[in-house]
Amino acid sequence: MNEEGLTLVEHLTELRKRIIIVIITLLAATGVAFYFVDEIQNLMIRPGGEVDFIYLSPPELLMAHIKLALMAGLVGALPIIFYQVWAFVIPGIQKKQKIFLFLSVFFGTFFFVGGIIFAYLLILPLSIEFFAGMASEQVQPLFSFTSYIGFVTSILFAFGVAFELPMLVLLLTKFNLVRPRTLRRARKFVFLVVVVLSALITPPDIISQALLAGPMMILFEVSIIISSVIYRKKEKETQ
Repeated sequence: MNEEGLTLVEHLTELRKRIIIVIITLLAATGVAFYFVDEIQNLMIRPGGEVDFIYLSPPELLMAHIKLALMAGLVGALPIIFYQVWAFVIPGIQKKQKIFLFLSVFFGTFFFVGGIIFAYLLILPLSIEFFAGMASEQVQPLFSFTSYIGFVTSILFAFGVAFELPMLVLLLTKFNLVRPRTLRRARKFVFLVVVVLSALITPPDIISQALLAGPMMILFEVSIIISSVIYRKKEKETQ
């Protein structure tokens, strides 16, 4: 199909088709994840160490399993989701940029999963150990499974999104939407935004927020370096 010169209705039809594909993919991936939900549950429980879990109402465990399946399904469907976004945007960009954007989709998925793995292996055990260590003889840690899953999934998702920052900056620089100088000037503002976002997308405790805000600022500095390299390369190509 020739994508050039499409009317507004045709663009909306194409967008609807992409959205339907994303929804079907997400539902299918969630269904597969729900089939293996016991294995996923065991993975989620592992960072909790020796903490005991309970559920407080008959449907609570089922809802926790559905939430786990949705999270796993989203991660599994990410390559298709990113590809559909890429396929919708692609008609408006040049051939070289298409290749660049395709690689960005691949590495974007890689960084998202990398952020989840980083949080799972390092951040979650430290956070849970810290909170469980606050127990006393009078008060022992006995976590609601739904609350625990909510805590875990919010941390994993937050770090997955945070690790996308270098790829986002790389794309913005490549398409002339941001410059390294602008990023350097925006450090103070970005720091404020990072603190606010950390408070919004993590559980309401200073430890989780600090554990997210610190890596995000490091990733922002890495993003400035990446942006500088891309920008210098673009300047050489135009000379």
